[in-house]
Amino acid sequence: MDVFKCVSTLSSIRSYIKKEVPEEVIMEVLEAGRLAPSAHNDQPWQFILIRDKAKLNDMTKYCISGSFISQVDFAVVVVTDPSSKWHEIDSTRAVQNMALTAWSNKLGTCWIGRLEKKGLMDYLNIPQNLNILTVLPFGYFDDNLAGGVKYRKDPNEVFHLDSFGNRL
Repeated sequence: MDVFKCVSTLSSIRSYIKKEVPEEVIMEVLEAGRLAPSAHNDQPWQFILIRDKAKLNDMTKYCISGSFISQVDFAVVVVTDPSSKWHEIDSTRAVQNMALTAWSNKLGTCWIGRLEKKGLMDYLNIPQNLNILTVLPFGYFDDNLAGGVKYRKDPNEVFHLDSFGNRL
């Protein structure tokens, strides 16, 4: 899929169908995250691939705004290293790479923002000096439930030329 088409059609998906994702697609999604640029090439991320269905079901208690994680074929827990000044920004770039790569492979995802991080860190044996940025569930979805018309502010509301307030 063309990059701009991918960006312009990307939607957050919260409902998934039961269909196994091929291993090569899973690895491509992970690789897209690994290849993201980062300040000083710190690469302040670790990715925990969750495939075990029982574990995905258990994670619903930690994914406050993402109980749909139990429906997916796999999830990626994005762990950052706060010793890197730009860990959140750099890792967010990795997340976007993964989301776009998944979308180009007809997989949906939705950034899970509300997490019970302490419990999830303990559950996944994540060292306390690290941070969970998000959990990304990935899976196939009903095409009829995604896409559609996106509401976005008009370019005149968000584009400026040379200084704030000068409209294009």
